[in-house]
Amino acid sequence: MNLQPTMLLSTTAARVSRASLASATRRGFTSTKVIAGIPTVHYDHFVSGWDENDEAYTQGKFHIQTFNKISPLGLARFPASNYEIADDYPKNNAHAILLRSHKLQESEIDVSVRAIARCGAGTNNVPVARMTELGIPVFNTPGANANAVKELVLCGLFLGSRRLIDGINHMKKLGEQGLQKERVEKDKAMFGGREIAGKTLAIIGMGHIGAATAREASALGMETVGYDPGLSIESALKLPREIKIMDSISSAVAKADYISLNIPYIKGEGGTHGIIGKNVISDFKNDAVLLNFARGELVDSEAMKEFLDRGNGRYISDFPDDLLWNHKNAIILPHLGASTEEAEETAAAMAADTIQDYLERGTVRNSVNFPAAALPERQKGSIRITVVNKNVPGMLAAISEVFARHNINIIQQINTSRGAAVAYNVIDIDPVVADGATEINLKDLQKELTMHEGVLSSRLIFGKAGAGYARNIDGEYFV
Repeated sequence: MNLQPTMLLSTTAARVSRASLASATRRGFTSTKVIAGIPTVHYDHFVSGWDENDEAYTQGKFHIQTFNKISPLGLARFPASNYEIADDYPKNNAHAILLRSHKLQESEIDVSVRAIARCGAGTNNVPVARMTELGIPVFNTPGANANAVKELVLCGLFLGSRRLIDGINHMKKLGEQGLQKERVEKDKAMFGGREIAGKTLAIIGMGHIGAATAREASALGMETVGYDPGLSIESALKLPREIKIMDSISSAVAKADYISLNIPYIKGEGGTHGIIGKNVISDFKNDAVLLNFARGELVDSEAMKEFLDRGNGRYISDFPDDLLWNHKNAIILPHLGASTEEAEETAAAMAADTIQDYLERGTVRNSVNFPAAALPERQKGSIRITVVNKNVPGMLAAISEVFARHNINIIQQINTSRGAAVAYNVIDIDPVVADGATEINLKDLQKELTMHEGVLSSRLIFGKAGAGYARNIDGEYFV
């Protein structure tokens, strides 16, 4: 059956604030679907103050707001027939946000935003905890920059083995004096080093980047040891056979000549802030080289400075450090890990695909705050509804009861949760009603679902793009 809708549009341009939610709802318009053999389906949606006279925006498309410069090849994954992309929506709220390093503020997230994707692995620049409270999934692109970062880690191995930077700077100075040829053979002894073959590399964190680094280091003739309490089967299968898995960070670094840090930065109690501190550094060999291409906050700079001051150890970091930036045994890079054309393209493409899957099908993958969820393609003539709620007892039964009260038959559904914070439901319904009625009204159903205590938002995946999203904002209904 054909699911193309007939749309009846009537609305006024306005930027929705919390104070105007009630009036915005009243200005919403009704969409109907006329499908042969089944009742007409009515549902409300208010596309954030749509202005039919504003030629800068197109009706019936998903609006993707971008921060930072996103790879054009990644953005090209959004089909122009169904998506519109801009870096600002002065009169119309965005439906999803795509960003790289921009530090996103809650004030920049409109009430109609239903998903956020970062082109990269880390999400420290997104208020993830707050988004979870609001029922908004945050996605990342794990592995998209793994090769780029791995290559820079390998570069760090060589930078930490030979005083290459010092040698380059010395030759520039000699060149200015016209003494390069005269002094080169005599001065090169100042910049001696060692080879990495036969040395031991400890890898702390063996996800995409850690596993790739282990393989390459092993191929270069290095011994490898690793530590990762959360090692996945997928990552374990990618590790070199020769790697030794250790039971703690201290045991992994104790005999290591090089240490590669590849773990996420997690704030708060039990997190990873300053995890490479005095206790761990005290187990380093005197000439150990620490490679930090993960996050600057993982390393206690004071403790690292003490280590560098007393021995011949080295610190190679891809993050600014106010204390170590000019230390003779430190090399500080300007966060170049994922700064390759290939990595930016891959990350943008992954983020775009993830957003499309969520907006068009309700699929959740690569989310840092929502549970993974996917249903098979919905049957023709069926309607998909998603519900985001607090993960509290009795919610699944309560949601099912709402459908029962409206005499709606559920064809298939999935309920998943992530910790105690959030649960996600994907429900396919049959819009055919039993008594031969010619209409089915989903406006009342969606409002009752959304305003049930504990529900954060609901969404109809049906009809025109951008339609059918509703939120419960402190007891006020936005649709």
